[in-house]
Amino acid sequence: MRLLIMGPQGVGKGTQAALLAEHYDIPAISTGDIFRYNIKNKTPLGLEALKYTDKGELVPDELTNKIVKDRLAQDDAKNGWILDGYPRNAAQVEALDAILEELGTPLDKVVALDADHDVLMERIAKRAQIEGRSDDTPEAIAKRLETYAKETAPLLDIYRDRGQLVAVDGVGEIKEISANIIAKLDA
Repeated sequence: MRLLIMGPQGVGKGTQAALLAEHYDIPAISTGDIFRYNIKNKTPLGLEALKYTDKGELVPDELTNKIVKDRLAQDDAKNGWILDGYPRNAAQVEALDAILEELGTPLDKVVALDADHDVLMERIAKRAQIEGRSDDTPEAIAKRLETYAKETAPLLDIYRDRGQLVAVDGVGEIKEISANIIAKLDA
């Protein structure tokens, strides 16, 4: 099973990706986690990414595409994966299509989680308190949600047109949401 999990920040993508990864015995791959790991460990990739994130900018597509291709080519991803945080724009959709074609591993489905704006703001504020994430200020949250609505949400139409979209309400009990996703994927 090769899946994308998409939705605005705070909708529960990371939580659901972990549960789906366990259920299908495939790795959950988060581009954000990959960048945070590399930045924390001061790897060449991390130092390159830091040049952008320090200025509050997104890491350029070229660098992001490279790390995704590298990660999807690793042995533990041969039987499938769940990709969280990518693609974020139309150019990355094209890049992912090319990567998957080159690897001979077509995408199966795209899980799209959604929730009300107020629910998202509340969840992210709570996450900021628990995890102490410096990038979860109200201003930064609002900007990320706006960027998602403008650049990433339209990508769902691409996957809907391809017949790959599985839309799921991201509000409710975590296990119920997970069961709903699995039922729709296995249908």
